[in-house]
Amino acid sequence: MTRLARIVFLFLLLPLGLFSQSQPKPDLSSPFGALNTHLFYLQPDSYKPDLAARPIQGVKDAAEAQSLAIKLKQVFDGKGLHVKLEEVPDEPDFIDSTSGKNQYVPFPNELPEVYLQKVGDNWYYSVYTLEQIPSLHKKVYPFGSDLLINLIPKYGQHRFMGLALWQYAGFLLLLLITWIVHFFLSRLLRPVVNRLSRSRIYPATVPEKLVFSIARITSIWALILAWKWIVPLLHLPIEWVGFIMSSIRIGATVLFMVLGLRILEIVILYFRKYTLRTSSPMDNQLVPILKVIMQLLIITVAVIQILNLLDVNVTALIAGVSIGGLALALAAQDTVKNLIGSVMIFFDRPFQIGDWIIGDTFEGKVVEVGFRTTRIQNLDSSIVAVPNGNLANISVQNLGVRVFRLLDVKLGIKYDTPPQKIEWFLEGLKKLVHTHPFTNKELFHVRLFDMADFSLQVLYRVAIKTDNYDEELRIREELLLGAIRLAAALGIEFAFPTSTIHVESFPGQLPGTVNKGPQNREEMEAALEGMIREFEQRVQKPIPPDDAL
Repeated sequence: MTRLARIVFLFLLLPLGLFSQSQPKPDLSSPFGALNTHLFYLQPDSYKPDLAARPIQGVKDAAEAQSLAIKLKQVFDGKGLHVKLEEVPDEPDFIDSTSGKNQYVPFPNELPEVYLQKVGDNWYYSVYTLEQIPSLHKKVYPFGSDLLINLIPKYGQHRFMGLALWQYAGFLLLLLITWIVHFFLSRLLRPVVNRLSRSRIYPATVPEKLVFSIARITSIWALILAWKWIVPLLHLPIEWVGFIMSSIRIGATVLFMVLGLRILEIVILYFRKYTLRTSSPMDNQLVPILKVIMQLLIITVAVIQILNLLDVNVTALIAGVSIGGLALALAAQDTVKNLIGSVMIFFDRPFQIGDWIIGDTFEGKVVEVGFRTTRIQNLDSSIVAVPNGNLANISVQNLGVRVFRLLDVKLGIKYDTPPQKIEWFLEGLKKLVHTHPFTNKELFHVRLFDMADFSLQVLYRVAIKTDNYDEELRIREELLLGAIRLAAALGIEFAFPTSTIHVESFPGQLPGTVNKGPQNREEMEAALEGMIREFEQRVQKPIPPDDAL
């Protein structure tokens, strides 16, 4: 043979050599070899079920081993699980870090029951895995659909862009059936959702548009979940199945999130109706805040689930977010403090909307309680926003919860007032309290209280039955004017800081008592009765009901 003939002969044999090198020999010495042997010899271009069944051990005959190998491959394909051979360990003595045994689980999250074990010097699918293959296959291909996928691909239909024509037709038919079922199912679910969301107390609270939206979302969500059982029937390539299955899981999670948000709207509608029946105006402010918190919670859970489906390391992500959140919290301590203060105000409820409160640097009526600040309207009708963190750390006097209003004054009378006149003055003040229609007849104190530097102190403390500020001022005015007129009628003078020079008078006579007011009991009683009658005519008005307190 000439040199040229030898070169031509070797060139013709080169493709055969490459082909023979591309065909791996059955190898069970490692997890990589066992999985590669199983999956490679079930590909269309290298279909040899007898070699693919090499990792199957401990069955009755070769036909059953081949059947189990084919079914397990179909389970992988139906679930869209792609074995990444480059990540499979090629170590003959590989030890699983979780169990500490010579075993390997290809899909620990999706198929924990499928794993390989080392027996002797080779790796095989475990006995437990072989027992689970039939049930797993039934779950992926229910109702005998495995017979269909075994028959249809054998007809040898023409293929276009990697798929057979029957697969395109089946996909279009699936879309058509899905739309038809959704059309009827959404209308069948509408009265069910309407009945579940309707209340006998508030029958017209939930709008029909919201009810129909929930029915449609529920219908789409149920049909998308049904696609998990139907897509394997199309016998699509594993890359397509993996993409479709991931899209189904993500789509179902998004729809579940939207469904949760719609149901939350119904809950908020009823909660808002309930707050209208409560006496606390603070409940109305709690509704939007509670709605935002619940929406953020639902969306956060959905996002974490989607990231988990995308094989994102959620634990590491949460740890990173936590560190970033800690840094953000340190940089925005005041904002975090105000948010915590808002929560404390809503739960502790030191005041309500409309209450008049007094703090260290503010005084006014509570208008609104928000996430960060509480708005207070001052006396001049201006609005001041007080950070909730400050409100939670200071003493706040709430005048809006008072059961009654209080007149609490000390009347200073001169030291030269005779004791008898003081007693008549105290008795007259008590009669003023009993006579006035808007005073609490059981909760008052009229006593000679103290001997101060320049006066005798008379305690005049009266509970006023009103919850109106202008009415309180009017009653205080009437009681104080009554005390002034009573003192004038009895000839009693109020004291104020002065310097007085006393001149010795007649023996036995107190200074300043000559010709001042009534001089005996009869004159005193007459003056007192006249003054009380005059006071009664001035203040006599209808007594308010008890619930006005």
